[in-house]
Amino acid sequence: MRAVTDESFEQDVLASGKTVVVDFWAPWCGPCKAIEPALEELAGTTAGAEFVKLDIDANPKTADRFGFLSIPTVMLFSDGEPRGTVVGLRPLAHFEEWLAEVLPARELDGVAVQHHGDA
Repeated sequence: MRAVTDESFEQDVLASGKTVVVDFWAPWCGPCKAIEPALEELAGTTAGAEFVKLDIDANPKTADRFGFLSIPTVMLFSDGEPRGTVVGLRPLAHFEEWLAEVLPARELDGVAVQHHGDA
């Protein structure tokens, strides 16, 4: 996942014309580090969205703009608008189900979500 900044957020996320999943994290946050492998896996298997991350310590303006109270916070943006949010440490299966629910309908054909756990 590539990093975005306060300066690039508008262009890279809001005005990109893409569906973008943003991982808002900080280097000191243990749960943020714990979800990184799940998000990396999803970035490689979810064709309908681009995955990026934003360090809220280095880029506080964007975090303040969305009023985060805790991290990790993962948000999906489509057409420049937030469409869904997951807060806290969650397993891969939770993110898979969440993406299946929040990805825009036009993106669903490209989603390759693999379910883990019970069927």
